[in-house]
Amino acid sequence: MADPWLALEFGVDPAERIAQVGAAHEAFLTGGTEAARRTDRHLRDVVAHSWRRSAGLLDPEATPPVELTDDALASYRAAHPLARVLPLFRDLLGGIATDGAHLMAVCDAHGRLLWVEGHPGVLRHAERMNFVPGARWDETHAGTNAPGTALAIDHSVQIFATEHFARPVQRWTCAAAPIHDPATGRLLGAIDITGGDHLATPQSLALVRATARAAEAQLAADRPVEPGVGHIAALGRDEAELRVDGRRIRLGRRHSELLVLLLDHPEGRTGEQLGLDLYGDDRLHPVTLRAELSRLRRVLGPELLDSRPYRLRGTVRADFRTVTELLAGGDPAGALDAYAGSLLPASDAPGVTRLRRLVDGQLRAAVLATGDPALLAAWTATPAGADDLAAWQVLARALPPGAPRRPLAVARIRQLSLEYGLPLATSLQRIGN
Repeated sequence: MADPWLALEFGVDPAERIAQVGAAHEAFLTGGTEAARRTDRHLRDVVAHSWRRSAGLLDPEATPPVELTDDALASYRAAHPLARVLPLFRDLLGGIATDGAHLMAVCDAHGRLLWVEGHPGVLRHAERMNFVPGARWDETHAGTNAPGTALAIDHSVQIFATEHFARPVQRWTCAAAPIHDPATGRLLGAIDITGGDHLATPQSLALVRATARAAEAQLAADRPVEPGVGHIAALGRDEAELRVDGRRIRLGRRHSELLVLLLDHPEGRTGEQLGLDLYGDDRLHPVTLRAELSRLRRVLGPELLDSRPYRLRGTVRADFRTVTELLAGGDPAGALDAYAGSLLPASDAPGVTRLRRLVDGQLRAAVLATGDPALLAAWTATPAGADDLAAWQVLARALPPGAPRRPLAVARIRQLSLEYGLPLATSLQRIGN
């Protein structure tokens, strides 16, 4: 397939494809990915990977929980950055949202639906699967679906009918694209269109991609440019991105590590100190390090990188420092909202590893101390929190017995206790079961 993010190749019969993928879905639920591949050799990688992520967290018959309602929803979305581009979404997708066959939806970076608009009849059908404002449609709570999967992989994607992990959603087809803060690169949410099988076309995916780019362009135009101020995005990605003076510079892995280490030491570092942070005690390579720093200076420009000691010039802001600054100011909710994932998660540089543990540990401690179910649920939805048994236990204790998410939390506690070889009775006692 020319575009792996499209659900159907040209000329494929949708009804036949629904049956094929449906059979693969049933095979996956009973035998895993290999069984699904044997059943359907055309199963897309993006779908198979999403099914694997969903399987350990979600009952395929489940519907997503509603986390925000009434005044809490109204105040949250009024303050959200995407509220500023809602008129643009309506201009570009308003016809789709009112033609009686589709819905337009906007979600935040955690998969919470902020706006769902369309024909009243279609909206009523969508309500049956909790596709409503305030509901949580990330993969952790809704399984494979276009907005949730687009957030998980940070890429536009189309999900067709039986490609959805949860059976209640399999009558729908959707296409979604992520939206980023144009200054910092932080993930803000996603724009989605949802409808029937006829939505599985290249045009629908192209439309949401174009709408997301238009939203980012408007957000950039609305925000005054800060000349000479750099913004580093290094959370939740293996290679950092620098934005400065309208330029977007994608850095390689080693340059990403060097930039993060320099940001963590604004006073500057000697070559030996950087070498220890980058390679460790027994692998110092001064010649290699000087070559890397020379290449980094060419990439950044001499106006951004100084030497003797090595340090960054001017004002450079970073997403991981935003998280720690918000925590220092007593705002764990804001810090969690700014947290896009662990710092350079694939890096094994000692200095980066220490800093990653520090940021994740501080955020985790602050969130657990709040006892707030919404924040705890958001933390357990992150890669760092997904396997955090203590966080799941705190979440289960914070939820009332009738809360829709509580059985999911208890199931995850059972699963993690088994994986970690811990007594299940002890784990359940800690949540009051």
